[in-house]
Amino acid sequence: MLRLYDTKARRVERIVPEGARTLRMYTCGPTVYRFAHVGNLRSYLLSDMIRRVCERHGLRAIVCQNITDVGHLVDDAQIDPQGEDKILRQARAEGRSATEIARFYEEAFRADAAALNLRPPEYTPRATETIDLMIELIARLLEKGHAYVVDGSVYFDARSFPTYGEISGNRLDTLKPGGDRFESLDPRKRFHADWALWKRSDRELTWDSPWGRGFPGWHVECSAMSLRYLGDRFDVHTGGIDLRFPHHEDERAQSNAATGHEVVAHWVHGEHLLFDGRKMSKQTGNVVLLRDVVEAGLDPLAVRLAMLDHRYRQQMNLTWETLRAADRTLRRWRRRVAEWAEHPSRPMAAEYAARAKAALDDDLDTPAALRVLRELERDESVPPGSRFETFLELDHLFGLDLSRDIGAAPTLPPGAAELLERRERARAARDWATSDRLREELAEMGVKVADTPEGQKVVLD
Repeated sequence: MLRLYDTKARRVERIVPEGARTLRMYTCGPTVYRFAHVGNLRSYLLSDMIRRVCERHGLRAIVCQNITDVGHLVDDAQIDPQGEDKILRQARAEGRSATEIARFYEEAFRADAAALNLRPPEYTPRATETIDLMIELIARLLEKGHAYVVDGSVYFDARSFPTYGEISGNRLDTLKPGGDRFESLDPRKRFHADWALWKRSDRELTWDSPWGRGFPGWHVECSAMSLRYLGDRFDVHTGGIDLRFPHHEDERAQSNAATGHEVVAHWVHGEHLLFDGRKMSKQTGNVVLLRDVVEAGLDPLAVRLAMLDHRYRQQMNLTWETLRAADRTLRRWRRRVAEWAEHPSRPMAAEYAARAKAALDDDLDTPAALRVLRELERDESVPPGSRFETFLELDHLFGLDLSRDIGAAPTLPPGAAELLERRERARAARDWATSDRLREELAEMGVKVADTPEGQKVVLD
């Protein structure tokens, strides 16, 4: 059964109890004010892989992934309750309504998720459509003495939750005012580490509440949604490592304070993805979207394969060369699977399949599992029919759509046809240096060229 590194426990643990029949998992979803870049998408690949592995063990997956369409401020540490919401700012920038912005980028996210073969969650509640759940949770926290009201805003009393910091290690007695990404300088708070559950405001995107008109704090939505859709005890909560503090610390405090017990059994975080050695940002100009990958002539699942070639909790440096290499591997595997499909079916190569599945069970060691596939591809002692069955069995876990080319005519990689034409012209002009250079470029794309009396013959790797 799958074992993962639990950030709170600081060790690898089995994520569902012995004899369990379901996996209940919550994944922090997107704030829908812009296109998700490939670094954002890595977090959702993590939850997708957890789901796939558990389902192959016979578990029924129940997954909730929220849609944040209100409450996430441009600067979550600011003290101004009228502070700028990310969606409202983008709506002004694009001259559209907040709802139009949110729905447009939500649909763009869903399209990217589908292109990456991410299985859709059972529940995808929107923050704007679950305000009632948040108000009910805030009222419960007030009733239990974990929150207080000041001038129409409601704050969580951090000191009422003694185990705050167990996920990140950031204890209340070591957190200093003015830092650590808190709403630290708000003079209405009793303690600098308290955070807003409800913010009084009369701006756009506000609702009536028992404490006055306003909008929910970002952290409270995940607690309200997870408790509603997964119950007061569930197995796994995933997200990027940047959400560990303060978002997940605050969420854990809210949920546990409301229920009186530990709600999340295991907290699992994925590491950052860099591009060309730097964090992706507008300032550095290295933000890469999935559509950029497609426009470059690469299969979007090359992004998935490139990410799987790295452990989820290791920082990863993605480059265009890495993506091109993953694209070549993906196309080659699909061609091989199509070739093997023409041979008689044989039993699966059980030893290879068992090794790959064991690697995935061991804290999602996807690089080791992919090495098993590469080894099997080269093992000519295994009948083609067996390799076919094994590749397809493991593709249920990897999600690379390796059966796509079965029955299809071989296709050249993007740009290869143009290079072949140029090489034909170079040979006709007896420009052997250019001909050789183009042969090398084609070889790098996985296209081998043999010169015969009848002309060029192409062989795809």
